[in-house]
Amino acid sequence: MHVFTSVTANYLPKAAALAHSVKRVHPEAAFHLVLSDAMPACDPIVTRAFDTVITAEQLPIPNLPRFLFRHRIVELCTAVKGAAFQYIADVHKAERIYYFDPDIIVAGRLDGLQRALDRDSVLLTPHSIAPEPSSDVQAMIDNERTALKHGSYNLGFLAVKTDAAGRRLIDWWADRLQRWCYDDVPDGLFTDQRWMDLAPSMFDGVRIVRDPQYNVSTWNLSHRRATGESPYAIMIDGRPLAFYHFSGFDSGAQLTMLKRYGSHSPVLFEFRDWYVAECRRYGQETLGETPCVHTRYKSGLPIEDDHRRVYRSREDLVAYFADPFDDSTPETSYLHWYRTHVESRAAPPSAVATTPAPTSPPSLRRLVKRHAPEPALRAYRAARSAWRGLSDRRG
Repeated sequence: MHVFTSVTANYLPKAAALAHSVKRVHPEAAFHLVLSDAMPACDPIVTRAFDTVITAEQLPIPNLPRFLFRHRIVELCTAVKGAAFQYIADVHKAERIYYFDPDIIVAGRLDGLQRALDRDSVLLTPHSIAPEPSSDVQAMIDNERTALKHGSYNLGFLAVKTDAAGRRLIDWWADRLQRWCYDDVPDGLFTDQRWMDLAPSMFDGVRIVRDPQYNVSTWNLSHRRATGESPYAIMIDGRPLAFYHFSGFDSGAQLTMLKRYGSHSPVLFEFRDWYVAECRRYGQETLGETPCVHTRYKSGLPIEDDHRRVYRSREDLVAYFADPFDDSTPETSYLHWYRTHVESRAAPPSAVATTPAPTSPPSLRRLVKRHAPEPALRAYRAARSAWRGLSDRRG
């Protein structure tokens, strides 16, 4: 049994809490931490339950600097998940792999999921397993309409058996995540989740797990009641809780939604208090403030969201700037190009300007011609002349 999660350094306390919970109920499990960041100095208790630490550099992702730059931090931690499944399957020869978001606690054994993988290759948990009543408009907005925007299945959990059917899905998913793992709801994307909406219709061996004790969270508490004792003796509709998802914890949304939909389950508030203390035990107050190394250029300047958005929206920029983090030399610096051709357009005209600002940024072809070495330019001109001659003969 192989289990992994994917984080940057600021989520190490939550990942540690998850890993220790997994080891408590499944001591035989191998727990892998996928870290798309530098490992900070931390107390050994934080990393004690990690059997391996897998860095982004180890994953089968081509053109890694381009890939890293294109993604904001949450996007990045989800974009590497498909490649991490591939890596764990290939390097560790894992036959069954479980992914959990770092803000999950595994409270009970996963034997039911193990049996499900005896029959099927991929296990998905839907956000909701029952419709909201038509009399509760707020619940329809919070739970059903939100699922329409963000995906039917919550990818805070995914289990895969690496047989032919499971590997076929993972290879497809990994490819799509390397191309389009963006939080862009208006364009039909929400990181890794919307892609998996296609899985039940496109792939064999996909099982939708509707048992209420799995992936319990505020979005399905309107139909699930918790009883028992926190943290490891909670019951969900009379069944032992398998794992609970503290989604939205840092933003405060988790507590807001818990008050709205979990008032009938006071044990979940006790569970939340336990989770706060558990994260604090693993360094939340210090590690939780650790900035990711991929949020800055090599000079230390911050990378703005719009820098990433412009870069990933143009294939010519991605092709030309192989390491967009490197801002040391203007001729090869994406930041210099951005400031020259994007920021300068957005800025108000200078009071002493004598010529109007260009209506559009210069093309990348002009940039290449301006900075490319002379031998490359001669080769380019020769190829262009040959092409024009061929076109004349065809005409």
